[in-house]
Amino acid sequence: MRGSAVLSAVSAAIFGVFVLASHAALAQGETVTVKENFAPGTILVRTSERQLYLFIGDGRAIRYPVGVGREGKQWSGNSHIEGKYIRPDWAPPDVIRHDHPDLPKLIRGGAPQNPMGAAALSLAGGEYAIHGTNKPESIGHFVSYGCIRMYNDDIRDLYNRVRVGTRVVVE
Repeated sequence: MRGSAVLSAVSAAIFGVFVLASHAALAQGETVTVKENFAPGTILVRTSERQLYLFIGDGRAIRYPVGVGREGKQWSGNSHIEGKYIRPDWAPPDVIRHDHPDLPKLIRGGAPQNPMGAAALSLAGGEYAIHGTNKPESIGHFVSYGCIRMYNDDIRDLYNRVRVGTRVVVE
């Protein structure tokens, strides 16, 4: 019996490491070859793929998995990064407050119920942002009201690679 308990503990530890390593692999951008010819520094979000690409030149981009707008909440077009924020406060837009009237008017950055996560890159021309999340299980799905969600490690990485004014294309 004791040997079984030890084997179970070892199996659980190995499985835990595998799960942790698998999540870590998902939560890091990977460099990929791309066909598009966007200028280095441009961000492309492919809604249908639920992927964000940061073009780095020479036919390469860093690709990150993202969560995107749910049906009826998606948008496409061109914008640019208007602001960069670490652990931002979040004031739910009217459309979200309409669907969730119990939400407070402001949720402070770092609060567990703040959906903006570790950082946010606000986009010009609307109430949208590329931001971290307090729900990492939502990455890879159609889940938001139009914002682009990233793993917190990924938004921190992207945050450090881009500047205000960076072009953003959503298709």
